[in-house]
Amino acid sequence: MAGSEILEQESSYLELCRTPVRFEEISSVNNVFFDEANKQVFAVRAGGAVGVVVRGLDEKQPISFRLEDKGEIKSIKLSPGNRIVAVQRSGKSVDFCNLMGEATEYSQECRGRNCYVLGFCWTSPNEIVFITDQGLELYQVQAEKRSVKLIKSMGTSFVNWFVFSSEGPTLLLSLTPLGNVLQPVLAKVGNLVKLTKFEVEVPVIPKPPRLCLTEPDVTTAVIYGQLYVVVLRHRVRTTPSQAGSEVWLYHLSRDGHTCKIHVLQLNSTGCFATNVVDNLVVIHHRASKTSMVFDIQLKKVSEGPVKLHQPVLPSLPICPFTIQPRAGASLGAGTAVTTCELYSTSWIVFRPDIIMDAGLGYLWSLRLRLPRIVATLPDRLQLVDFLLLRRDCRPVLLNVCSQLLSGGQAGGLAVVSLVFDKLNSVYKEWLEADKSDAAALDGGAGGRPPTPHKPVRSHAVVDQWEMYTSVLVPFAESKTISYKFVIAVLMEYIRSLTQFHIHAQHYLYELVINTLVRNNAFYQLHQLLQYHVLSDSKKLACLMLSLESFYPPAHQLALDMLKRLSTANDEIVEVLLSKGRVLAALRFVRASGGADIMSARKFLEAASHVGDSLLFFCVFKFFEQRNQRLRNSPHFNPGEHCEPFVEYFKKLFGEDDFTPLQ
Repeated sequence: MAGSEILEQESSYLELCRTPVRFEEISSVNNVFFDEANKQVFAVRAGGAVGVVVRGLDEKQPISFRLEDKGEIKSIKLSPGNRIVAVQRSGKSVDFCNLMGEATEYSQECRGRNCYVLGFCWTSPNEIVFITDQGLELYQVQAEKRSVKLIKSMGTSFVNWFVFSSEGPTLLLSLTPLGNVLQPVLAKVGNLVKLTKFEVEVPVIPKPPRLCLTEPDVTTAVIYGQLYVVVLRHRVRTTPSQAGSEVWLYHLSRDGHTCKIHVLQLNSTGCFATNVVDNLVVIHHRASKTSMVFDIQLKKVSEGPVKLHQPVLPSLPICPFTIQPRAGASLGAGTAVTTCELYSTSWIVFRPDIIMDAGLGYLWSLRLRLPRIVATLPDRLQLVDFLLLRRDCRPVLLNVCSQLLSGGQAGGLAVVSLVFDKLNSVYKEWLEADKSDAAALDGGAGGRPPTPHKPVRSHAVVDQWEMYTSVLVPFAESKTISYKFVIAVLMEYIRSLTQFHIHAQHYLYELVINTLVRNNAFYQLHQLLQYHVLSDSKKLACLMLSLESFYPPAHQLALDMLKRLSTANDEIVEVLLSKGRVLAALRFVRASGGADIMSARKFLEAASHVGDSLLFFCVFKFFEQRNQRLRNSPHFNPGEHCEPFVEYFKKLFGEDDFTPLQ
């Protein structure tokens, strides 16, 4: 591999998938078709009966079948579910053949007089729409009967061309001599619904009028869960100061209203093609052999209702792709792997992320290389904004956070703080959405839970545990970073969580405490606890108790914390008993109203371990009095298992002192 190719491979943030679909390349005896709806490539070989091999990115095994040779095939598509193949050989009809059972073809002519079939699209497993130059015809295909039935027809003015999107599904018809009036049509089951037509601006109307907006310059794309009509507007640049070509995005809303709301400024002219990868609009430029990346959620300048966008990343070529010899090919001395020609004239780009080279017989999906983008965007805040909108970005985001902290400079704390806020803002949205979904599932009139409408989750989420395990713990354990900076970062993360009303988990506080103890910063620890900077919890109190040997005041700090927790009475008693403070534990239980239900055995056992006979006498008599008050008898019930302590009392003080109280 040449040095320039190695450099491109290291810096490129776009790549062709490593497991492409390989098919027989186009030749004099083999034709190639692609169905965007099903993402299937058809290799059609002529000669006697027509042999067809269908391959898809998501299909493990190819589909093979044969058709009668009835003339040149103009278009071929499988129905959803791959049960019926539809073939267009002429401008008047479409032929059908069942792939299961008898392979006899049946045909359907278009109904309109003097009309021409521009193409067809499957809208469901058994419904198909013919697009003619005079409108639309929706048919039901009955495979068992090998018949086709007209369901709905829709007439329009002269149709120049069409674009089909499986989202909806939606058809886009080009009308008028200029071709710039676009008619969206929603294909529902058994019906066609016209939406509001809209007009694409034409800078200069030619005289006489001619087609100004053509099919190659129009496509559709789903970006951040919304359907857009994507229009490429070419411009001729005579000087560098003149504006280059642009891509206009028209939002096709659910209510049928369409408006231009985004303009992508390409700053160049020539031949372009469009993909959408992970909600990013990727514009390929053949002349420079580079690709531009736009994110309509970021880096925008508003001009009224329209938002202008520049590329969010520098223009770079796609990562070089090595072509391997086909399986079964002999590897002679002159055989070697070669590098695919990127941005070749034989490349055809399909939505959303498909690139096909019919000359080579390769079909790829375009992928994003997120780790490479980290070095491309030096602005860490902009980088985090970008990554949060990408899927499968969590490892990269965590790595960015680790890199950001590795400098160990207090000057970077302001940036760290803003990054934490960005992450936790998204984290809070996710928690609220999750709570709303749970509430919707639990509710519903008449006891019937409704089906909640889950919004599109366009952001990645980094929760506390991932931040703790992947970033904060390795950072806190670093030997090269000042512990003061470590504490500042940890407290900043807790501050950010609190700001977004997210309860910080106990392990974050434990990390703060352990870091301070490890560096003998007990005064700072005392201050954080005394002024309740670290939130009270049972687990935190237990940790403080374990630190008593290192820092004796930790015991009282833990006890104070437990007292502030209204649900920690049992833990307080256990702590006092473990320290031999049996009378203090008794007084606490009496003050909290639990004297009548507490376990006598637990207190007697603790008093016996102290080794103070007077203490044991007082505790024993306390429970005798309780028994007398509750049951009119000083004796312990057998279920209390206090017999060993009764014998111990007799051994210490004799039978006389054991005389039951009257």
